[in-house]
Amino acid sequence: MLDPTLAMQLSKYSLVATLMLVVLALACYTTVLVLGKTVHPEPVRAHAGSPTAGGGVATDELPPPPAANAPKRALAQYGTYFTWLALAFLTACLFFLTVGTGHGPFTNQYEFSVSFSWGVLVAYIYFEQRYHVRTIGLLTLPIAAGFLLYALSLGASAEPLQPALQNPPLLITHIAVAVIAYGAFAISFAAAILYLVQPEGGKPGSKLPKPALLDEMGYRAVIIGFPLLTLTVVLGALWADQAWGSYWTWDPKETASLLTWLIYGAYLHARVARGWVGRGAAWLLIAGFASVLFTFIGINVFGSGLHSYGGVK
Repeated sequence: MLDPTLAMQLSKYSLVATLMLVVLALACYTTVLVLGKTVHPEPVRAHAGSPTAGGGVATDELPPPPAANAPKRALAQYGTYFTWLALAFLTACLFFLTVGTGHGPFTNQYEFSVSFSWGVLVAYIYFEQRYHVRTIGLLTLPIAAGFLLYALSLGASAEPLQPALQNPPLLITHIAVAVIAYGAFAISFAAAILYLVQPEGGKPGSKLPKPALLDEMGYRAVIIGFPLLTLTVVLGALWADQAWGSYWTWDPKETASLLTWLIYGAYLHARVARGWVGRGAAWLLIAGFASVLFTFIGINVFGSGLHSYGGVK
């Protein structure tokens, strides 16, 4: 069995390695963006009703990238490799932290921050693989790095669980689901920012993804995150009943979580029922993630109540 003290040291080393890898990945993506054209060409799109002289259908297929783009392509791929390695080291960090503390890494602000970063990296890798858009990492990776730096500033400590936290299966499920939901919301936030910094129809020759793609990514991220956030609230109510004898007490963190749920619920309702897209929808996604950050940091640092055990001492 691994010695708890050694496990805590290995957890810290893994955390530092993760931060370094995230910074390297961000440097790769930033360099690719600054140096030249988008690494991935636009996919082939056929224009219905635009026949060519030979009877075919006209397309706007772009020519293959010149050989000069090969170094940029390689650099972008290195960024992806660094991100995968960062996720591996952060997973190891959480494992060693669990061994060192004797419980899941979900009981204080340090552990929450590390877990939040893990959720952001998982969500980013999923969306990068699905949409082949690395530009989104220019905003999501700084979020992950910020929480890693915040965790390092707090420092880790092995402390016994408080009575309210002594329900490991429910606690782990509650926080793990929230972490994945928050990671998905970080993607929607990044997509919304990139949407807003360019014109509605996009800018010709822009290195950024098209606004329509960013709008779709933000929507898909919320489709993943909202059901998980709903499950988080439900599991939190069950946990609260066991820990404090009441399903809902209007505790500051419970209220902030409900506000976050309402914002994303309003976004989905407007999108699905009324077809609401565009800049207004993007601003609502930004408001939703601001509520996530307030729930996660603001309440724990500045608030009080039944969730005060998660705050900074």
